[in-house]
Amino acid sequence: MNSEKLSLRLTAVASYVEQGAILADIGSDHAYLPCYLIRTGKINKAIAGEVVKGPFESAVKNVEKEGLSTNITVRLGNGLQAIQETDEVDTITIAGMGGPLIASILKEGNMKLDQVKRIITQPNIYASAIREWAVQNGWTIIKEQILEEDNKIYEIIVLERGTAEYDELEMMVGPYLLKEKSPVFLKKWKRESVEWSRVLDSLEKAGQTEDISKRKEQLQKKMELVGRFLSN
Repeated sequence: MNSEKLSLRLTAVASYVEQGAILADIGSDHAYLPCYLIRTGKINKAIAGEVVKGPFESAVKNVEKEGLSTNITVRLGNGLQAIQETDEVDTITIAGMGGPLIASILKEGNMKLDQVKRIITQPNIYASAIREWAVQNGWTIIKEQILEEDNKIYEIIVLERGTAEYDELEMMVGPYLLKEKSPVFLKKWKRESVEWSRVLDSLEKAGQTEDISKRKEQLQKKMELVGRFLSN
């Protein structure tokens, strides 16, 4: 992967960035995504934020190598602290992290979102944490995508300002993804259901404690919810 040819998941993330957006790519790694978006003419200005020194230095080198230093500012900062008000960022991308980490970045950097119109997230796991954050903070899901790459399944959640209500199943699996029920979506939740069943079997053999009983109830609830569409 490089700034000319992105991975499948990052290409999908890039597709949700609107023409002419001012982007902040948080956890930018080599800054491949902002470089690609500028090279393809979709955007003209971006911030590449990194909290770890090694990836930060890689991003700086890559941006310089691409000759895009006037278009992309690379900053070392924790989450949205890499964004300054004068940047006038209106779009944020956060890809390749766990859902709870993405949600915590958004929560801790909430004061940096005043000018932001769209947030594009690509959680590797526990996407529900992002949906929960959105509902609690005045953001609504406008688009979702699920895809498979190198035998790993990824979700993309696109947020804009607004309010919406989702039931327990929609929060867990995604309201748009639930409507589509794509083959990759069904594969993911069949895989999850099998794993829950395995864990439940092992818990049945364990001693009866309050924690174990609670865990069993949680797994049974999840299996019941997912079973609603897997059995169809």
